[in-house]
Amino acid sequence: MAVNDKQKRYLRGLAHPIKPVVMIGNKGLTDTVLAEIDKALEHHELIKVRVSGLEKADRTAMCNDIALKTSSNLIMIIGHIGGFYRPAKE
Repeated sequence: MAVNDKQKRYLRGLAHPIKPVVMIGNKGLTDTVLAEIDKALEHHELIKVRVSGLEKADRTAMCNDIALKTSSNLIMIIGHIGGFYRPAKE
């Protein structure tokens, strides 16, 4: 499901007080991390992920890759934190 700009703005507001659920470290985006992100999206729908130790372009590319591999929408990237939304299947 594609999210329009108005919905993104609303979801960014909801995501603001949320703490990052998953932290990506030096090993980068592994299958285990992707599985954890997928499980968190299934449970919460709206999550934040902290990506540490990369340049801005690399963080953006990694966040886009996460959104693509988890079939979620990238809501925001602020500093080292990316916000993702995927509606529940039910």
